[in-house]
Amino acid sequence: MVKIAPYGTWTSPIDAADAAAAGGGLQWVDLHGGSTWWAEGRPAEGGRVALVRDGVDLLPPPWNARNRVHEYGGRPWVALDTPEGTRVAFTHWDDQRVYLFDPERPEPAAITPEPERRHGHRYADLTAGPGGTEVWCVRESVTGDARTDIRRDLVAIPLDGSPVRVLASSHHFMTGPRVSPDGTHYAWIGWDHPNMPWDGSELCVAPVGSGEHRVLAGGPTEAVCQVEWDLPVDGRPPALLAITDPDGWWNLFRIGLDGVATNLAPGEHELGGPLWRLGHRYFATISPGRHAVLRAGALAVLDERSGTVTDVDTDLPVWHSQLAVHDGVVVSGAAGPRAEASVVALDLSTGELTHLTSHAATVDPAYLPVPVERVFAGPDGDVPAYVYPPTNPDFAAPQGELPPFVVHVHGGPTGRSMAVLDLELAYLTSRGVGVVSVNYGGSTGYGRAFRERLREQWGVVDVNDCAAVAQALADEGTADGARLAIRGGSAGGWTSAASLTSVKTYRSGMVAFPILDLAGWTGDGGETHDFESRYVEGLVGRLPEAADRYVERSPAHRTRHLAGPVLLLQGLEDEICPPEQAERFAADLAGTGIAHAFLTFEGEQHGWRKAETIIAALEAELSFYGQTLGFVPGGVPVLELRS
Repeated sequence: MVKIAPYGTWTSPIDAADAAAAGGGLQWVDLHGGSTWWAEGRPAEGGRVALVRDGVDLLPPPWNARNRVHEYGGRPWVALDTPEGTRVAFTHWDDQRVYLFDPERPEPAAITPEPERRHGHRYADLTAGPGGTEVWCVRESVTGDARTDIRRDLVAIPLDGSPVRVLASSHHFMTGPRVSPDGTHYAWIGWDHPNMPWDGSELCVAPVGSGEHRVLAGGPTEAVCQVEWDLPVDGRPPALLAITDPDGWWNLFRIGLDGVATNLAPGEHELGGPLWRLGHRYFATISPGRHAVLRAGALAVLDERSGTVTDVDTDLPVWHSQLAVHDGVVVSGAAGPRAEASVVALDLSTGELTHLTSHAATVDPAYLPVPVERVFAGPDGDVPAYVYPPTNPDFAAPQGELPPFVVHVHGGPTGRSMAVLDLELAYLTSRGVGVVSVNYGGSTGYGRAFRERLREQWGVVDVNDCAAVAQALADEGTADGARLAIRGGSAGGWTSAASLTSVKTYRSGMVAFPILDLAGWTGDGGETHDFESRYVEGLVGRLPEAADRYVERSPAHRTRHLAGPVLLLQGLEDEICPPEQAERFAADLAGTGIAHAFLTFEGEQHGWRKAETIIAALEAELSFYGQTLGFVPGGVPVLELRS
């Protein structure tokens, strides 16, 4: 029998531990030697990243296949065909060194030197060098201050432990090198401050044995986001395949060594994405002239002969940017609204989909919300969003009651929300709290013009778009306009805090590992890391010309304007959004009369990796919404709010 109870008070089989168990994530899927390999986050094991082959762990704890290049990390492993057989090289989190092991007898040995100082060298985007006797990758060297004294090189790491050799250093930031099939050239992507890689980057190529490079594509307003070598074809000179956006959309191009570029399927479709981490693969070649691609996250096939991109019919609408292909079978991570991310293999000739890891939701699908994709009117144009309604077959609300709703703001801000199962959101919706996930102006997946709506407008366009969606849901009677909240982490935490201090749409908000003071987060003297230290110049404006904007938009300078209570969550080892900003914000709230809570988590960096952190943060958030949106949730500790 369906019970009648107020929204927010419904009991649910989805608890915070379920969300924590699903929070690890599958990463860096690839094929080698007839096997499928991947990396897998393990919240129950302190957040370490395990290496897996065909479902079997290759290394026990405490081995942790992660790295800190750009702080977000990059591809941490590669399998190599060496004269002695298959070997695996990987980066280990604890000391950031590269290790080598035989997968049949996993006893890793370091092949890079011990760090000389606290930060030392870091390595990412590992690939096999010519002949299988070296690992080629990006090396990030911290020679002093970890936020300013940084150099990057493309390097070759001999498997026998000989000294590391520098290959090239074209830009301040670079992806790992890709070696041509004939072993004569290598290619990479590079960019410099103040650009981010999605603003402008360059495709470089050099002969093996030389660091002297040529630029074949890209520029200050064109962003290359993946490069691979084309399959050798008789009678055709060597060429590169690259995703780039000279016409405002990330399309796939063939680019000759003479720099002549051909768009293989021109169109207003987004086949690439932002290079937050090094090693993404948005396309993989199936056969000469046919390529598996991702169109706004969905799997598709690009056919050069017809110049078309055709979606692949599959129950999983979102595929990870880790595509690998062999004999017409595509392997990657994939997910859907009611299916957790899993490693899958799809035979393109038969349509047969094989799950290589568990994919069934750990809870009854009846309790999972099915997101409704909608487009709302915003001040600057259309605003796409996914609406997750309260969903629980055991409960209904009293007649006439409207549900509280939470606006979920994705990070980045150059990122996007996707229609995939997220048990953190289901934790809320199954208790009667609606969620809407907004792809505000600046999000990816909709072309460069949409991304650049946010140029110099961060804290304005994102805030207004989220508020417009929330208000529209209230106006149409989907949400209770008096019980709206906002939540987000990182750049989403910025938008949450900026919203709470500039508009009156929300009753309260959750702000996790945020940017709160723009001036303190930019430039060589800022509090953030090198990769994003000039990001704000494009999002807000350059200093000193835009100094007034930095002050006017920063929540750190507007605590007295808070529209309502705030929950702050912060990892204490965060190098991207260091805890100092959240600490100062919390200190400024003391004695203001504004209800707030500030929770910190030892051993966490940017985002949560440990199961205990995910559980504590989610339960605190639910209690916070109960106290600020007018309901009493069951089964969670009461969060203490101060004022």
